[in-house]
Amino acid sequence: MSSPDLPAVAPQLRALRRRAALTLEAAAGAAGLSPAHLSRLETGQRQPSLPMLLALARIYGTTVSELLGETVADRDAVVRAADMEPTAAGGWTYRQAGAPGRGMQALRLHVPYGSQGDIVRVHPGEEWLYVLQGRLRLRLGDTTHLLGPGDSAHFDSLTPHRIAAEDRDGLELLFVHTLLQSPTAALCLGPDPGVMP
Repeated sequence: MSSPDLPAVAPQLRALRRRAALTLEAAAGAAGLSPAHLSRLETGQRQPSLPMLLALARIYGTTVSELLGETVADRDAVVRAADMEPTAAGGWTYRQAGAPGRGMQALRLHVPYGSQGDIVRVHPGEEWLYVLQGRLRLRLGDTTHLLGPGDSAHFDSLTPHRIAAEDRDGLELLFVHTLLQSPTAALCLGPDPGVMP
């Protein structure tokens, strides 16, 4: 039996997948679904379960509310420093510097020396970063750049990239990207034996 909400959900699923610049196959694989199953969800032939909606929202960098087509109340355009709760992951400390649920995610990052410098990231989207303190070793493809305070970089996230602190005190960055990165949305290739980040 189909739900009356299904026609509204199906096109929203397709639109958000396309906004995230993911193919049907890539999105389905990241969500643990077959491409045929995701296609049926997008055409309204199947109704997604809540766990499926949660997984797809995480992959598409959005909320379940947006997947369901619910309108979000006006977001506050200002994020106060006192409201930037730190979140630790993989040794890095993240502070949300922009409103959630937008097409871009803005973060303030603290990257300690020696953390995640061996992880190569490749994913759809664009990234922009600005060094606030410390020095950043940024590897883009086969080229390594050393950036200091006031330096910035803007690149296509499909270019294999690594971010590492050059100094023992770590570094502080402002970081903006167009796709919410998560373990299921980002392709992390891991350490490359014998190659320095």
